[in-house]
Amino acid sequence: MNNQTLILIHSTDAVGLVAGISQVIANHKLNIITMREFVDEVNQQFFLRVVCTGVPSAVENLSTGLLEVLPTGAKVSINPAEQKKLVVLVTKEHHCLADILVRHFFQTLNATVEAVIGNYEVLKTFTEKFDIPYHYISHEEKTKEQFEAEMAEQIAQYEPDYIILAKFMRILSPSFVAKFENKLINIHHSFLPAFIGANPYRQAHTRGVKIIGATAHFVTNDLDEGPIIVQRTKSINHSQDVPQLVTAGKEIEKAVLSHAIHLLTEDRVMRQGNKTIVFE
Repeated sequence: MNNQTLILIHSTDAVGLVAGISQVIANHKLNIITMREFVDEVNQQFFLRVVCTGVPSAVENLSTGLLEVLPTGAKVSINPAEQKKLVVLVTKEHHCLADILVRHFFQTLNATVEAVIGNYEVLKTFTEKFDIPYHYISHEEKTKEQFEAEMAEQIAQYEPDYIILAKFMRILSPSFVAKFENKLINIHHSFLPAFIGANPYRQAHTRGVKIIGATAHFVTNDLDEGPIIVQRTKSINHSQDVPQLVTAGKEIEKAVLSHAIHLLTEDRVMRQGNKTIVFE
């Protein structure tokens, strides 16, 4: 966005907000290209994503002008960092990490992978082929608190915008989640809220379901119940066994996680309680 301005707004709803915001933008000689808004009528919340041509002479003045026409307590973000920084957490499965690193290599991720952290060394050699640091932090012979403290210290050095759990098979404690609030993104191997927890494809096969899916969501203290960013499903039938479902599921997982990262790095996701507003 070299000659563009991105504006994100979250406030309580009120009459005339769009008109007032548009006038402030025009006063700063900016031309609106896209304006997407959403009103949560139940909770009286207003969300807006605006892209304009032009760059304001003073971002502080634009921010002040917008806050003057918005309700008290409004949040305004102008031109968030365009190139987001990611840290990826892994265990042993490679498919989601491989997809992320290939996109990083060809610069189609709209983000930089600063480091990969794993609780096994299985993916170390693969990661280093992309000249990306790999930090092995074992969870064995440690308390959960010790393990997470080491991870948190390592993550903090990179100051990431988002921490991607690319098949990181460890349940995180409330204190760890709180430390990185709104930054932890998980890919879950089922169409939530169905088949929460382990072995979802075996659960699906046993139940005889006709679709499988994957869900990318923010991590909260409720296991696999954080605000959903992206979901996708695929039709299946009785002839497919568990290994075939796993293979199909991995393809969905890669696609869903990639899409979620794309939305996040373009600042198209705004969180409201246990829901998300996604401006596609």
